[in-house]
Amino acid sequence: MPPPGEQLSLDLPAPPVVGEVPPVPARMVNEYAYCPRLAYLMWTQAEWTDSGDTVDGRRVHARVDRANAPLPAPEAVETAEARITSRSLQLSSATLGVVARIDIAEAEGGVVTPVDYKRGKRPHVAQGVYEPERVQVCLQALLLEEHGYRVDEAAIYYVESRERVRVALDDDLRANARAAVHGLRLLVSQGRMPPPLTDSPKCPRCALVSVCLPDEVAALNGSALAPRQIAVPADDALPLIVQSQRARIGKEGDTLRIVDEEQGETTVRLIDVSDLALFGNVTITTPALAALMEREIPVAFHSHGGWFRGMAHGLGHRNVEIRTAQYRASFDEAFCLRFARDLVVAKITNQRTILRRNWRAEAGDRQAALDRLSAGRTAVEGATGAAALLGLEGEAAAIYFRAFAGLLAPPAATDPGDGAALAAFRFDSRNRRPPADPVNAMLSLAYAMLARHLTVALTSIGLDPYRGFYHAPRYGRPALALDLMEPFRPIIADSVVLSAVNTGEIGAGDFVVATTGTALTQAGRRRFVEAFERRLSQETTHPLFGYRLSLRRLILVQARLLSRFLLGELPRYPHYLPR
Repeated sequence: MPPPGEQLSLDLPAPPVVGEVPPVPARMVNEYAYCPRLAYLMWTQAEWTDSGDTVDGRRVHARVDRANAPLPAPEAVETAEARITSRSLQLSSATLGVVARIDIAEAEGGVVTPVDYKRGKRPHVAQGVYEPERVQVCLQALLLEEHGYRVDEAAIYYVESRERVRVALDDDLRANARAAVHGLRLLVSQGRMPPPLTDSPKCPRCALVSVCLPDEVAALNGSALAPRQIAVPADDALPLIVQSQRARIGKEGDTLRIVDEEQGETTVRLIDVSDLALFGNVTITTPALAALMEREIPVAFHSHGGWFRGMAHGLGHRNVEIRTAQYRASFDEAFCLRFARDLVVAKITNQRTILRRNWRAEAGDRQAALDRLSAGRTAVEGATGAAALLGLEGEAAAIYFRAFAGLLAPPAATDPGDGAALAAFRFDSRNRRPPADPVNAMLSLAYAMLARHLTVALTSIGLDPYRGFYHAPRYGRPALALDLMEPFRPIIADSVVLSAVNTGEIGAGDFVVATTGTALTQAGRRRFVEAFERRLSQETTHPLFGYRLSLRRLILVQARLLSRFLLGELPRYPHYLPR
């Protein structure tokens, strides 16, 4: 009998490599020996994010990846007098269930030695190299042996220190390599993602730490350890927004060349662009669009007034597992209701936060509005159906927007004798399609831009932005993006409108008012879009994890947390609720 509390395990055989079951790359077995969760993310969910180490690794392999003459047959190797070197040799085995690309196979004296190239310096460990690297090169040796070659030892060459380290192929290493292949293939066949490592020193340098979220998942599952700020890389690439109606975008080498009669000519490196947003009738050439798709940089199309029309991108993320979980949950009415209740509660909570932070009217009115929102939030928690939930959300929105006028204080309105500013930004209620006043025009544009950012974030991690849990599916409607956007509306979009009005960045002269609606002028829209992007670049302290990150990066972290929730790793989706 096992000790109390110990989980029983059953050693199951891995499925045979038959039919469409692909062999496992030896490189993935290396990752499995390093971290099983990392191997699962890379092999099963097709996750990948470049880091400085991975880019340097590709540079190291640039020479040895150029294949030359293949290795002669075993009989020819046995009788060869001169040394034979074969580069980028690919071998596979149905028996082992492994495929490998051997950097260099050296044949001399009838013996073949696989040599694997690694970046960096030789580690000072007892066995000369780390265990995952020993497992990988051992698998290469096993493949050579299965194809009839004699292999006595293997080697790893470290490029930075220019040292070649011998790897002895003893029985223990061979057994460990076979066990690692078995473990990975069994893990993949079961579709069971391993839990993240706990407070491991491996995580900070891992290329997939922002995908895996090891500390965040642990914290949301009850760990007392404070998350390290390892899943929040800097915003090296930023959105490129083109609004001029006479602009033309073309490709020139690894840059985008923007020619505009009004703004002149601008060149932007593709590596600096996270996504491209086009407003109105901006022209983009086919080579430029193809280059953006090749690099998986999405291109969003907005109307002249800012309405989000749609998006073009490359082949997209290949993570079928997360989309399967999303679709399965979207057809579960009980799940959708629970998720929608939490969503609306989070939205009302953030609406209260905005009112509490920015109120400028009488204190009594402030408390009354806050109390009504609190009552609405309590009612939402007990909603028993989608119709009731929509009604309660609408009531809370009416309370919030009736109080919204009390948050507006344009600079000129501080002069009691000047009522023009107050009249220009008079706000009675939320309206749209088309917006009837300047405040509603800015709110509509801010919501459209926020929807684009959420759509880009969800698409980038493999979720389908058009299949949601609260907003009903409709042709061309990014329902999941609108779901995830609800709690962000007050904190990001409404906050930008308040700041633009109250600081005087947007004035009454920045609008065109007509009987058909109200819209920002081109100059006004440009300044408002700049204010919106500045807001996304502002840093905040995450209320759950305690580290600082930009709101732009926060949106991506929240999308990742949603994927972890849908895959069953979190008990519930944690909304962003600032104090």
